[in-house]
Amino acid sequence: MDDERLCSIALTLCPGVGDKGARQLIDRAGSAVAVFERRKELFPAAKGNGMQTVKALEDPALFRRAEKELEFAEKNRIACLTLKDEAYPSRLRTCPDAPAVLFYRGTADLNNLHIISIVGTRHATEYGKQFCNDFLQELAAMRPDLLVASGLAYGIDIHAHRAALRYGLDTVAVLAHGLDRIYPYEHRRTAAEMTEHGGLLTEFLTGTEPDRFNFVKRNRIVAGMSDATIVVESASKGGSLITAELANSYNRECFALPGRQTDTCSAGCNKLIYDNKATMLMSARHFLDDMKWGAARQDGHTPPIQRNLFMELTPEEERVVRLLKERGDLHINTLVVNTDIPVNRMSGLLFELEMKGVVKALVGSVYHLL
Repeated sequence: MDDERLCSIALTLCPGVGDKGARQLIDRAGSAVAVFERRKELFPAAKGNGMQTVKALEDPALFRRAEKELEFAEKNRIACLTLKDEAYPSRLRTCPDAPAVLFYRGTADLNNLHIISIVGTRHATEYGKQFCNDFLQELAAMRPDLLVASGLAYGIDIHAHRAALRYGLDTVAVLAHGLDRIYPYEHRRTAAEMTEHGGLLTEFLTGTEPDRFNFVKRNRIVAGMSDATIVVESASKGGSLITAELANSYNRECFALPGRQTDTCSAGCNKLIYDNKATMLMSARHFLDDMKWGAARQDGHTPPIQRNLFMELTPEEERVVRLLKERGDLHINTLVVNTDIPVNRMSGLLFELEMKGVVKALVGSVYHLL
């Protein structure tokens, strides 16, 4: 049991654990491997449900199923990402119900510096479809490094994916089933294109049916992996509003496209704006201004670092600065992994560096070296 991937998958299969439970156990033990090794220690007075969990963790069937899943992943060039992997979406890792393991096939960086999710009704109108096209065309011209996430569903989702591909943006679909199938079937060609210009991401194992509950569950990944969630069209109830609520609960930005009072497909968006749960979406330029992202520099030139700023840095601060200089803007979790500085200590270091005028905090807990 020395494979973090194997143990992470097995933990998700354990009855009664759940997403938050798995995350809490991994945090307490230090890793998924340690959860199994220290299972009795984690439940010292195991009675009732605790005893049942210990027994469930000892079931060899968990690992037989996990091994089967890993074999499928390796055979089909699917990455198995655990909470301990640097490639795991850093923004999502900060969410309390982040999946213990994700399966990913694609080329896009899930820790891209600028990630948005676009969601909406399955019954998209021409207004919504045209907005997806125009909005992403404008965004692509100003921020060609943007990553667009959605759910591959009918309506706004698929139009957002296709518009992103049309204008050269990477786009990732978060699926409500395993990577042994594509649902809906009609979107298979787009999904195949996305594996070369984005990717397919899921927490579900092979053989999982695209049941209704799974679509609701995957919405937390759509919201959690992004800096901002954009609701293009939504009725007064629906999965898009759930995603917006999740984005708010994760302290992410939320935007909504306004519509006419009489339009059913705009009722949910108008309500989000009225309740101050979403910022009114006006244009790509306004969106970038609100996010403080600006336009990407075309020359890729980075101003030289002024050494006199770093004269009074501590050794730990110097490690952070050195990494930012070598790799550019980084998320706090990437800094934690690569410097081996605990996250609570890292937060304090970054604050001190901000006060010294050495770094600047960007949207989504990303830090920029001044």
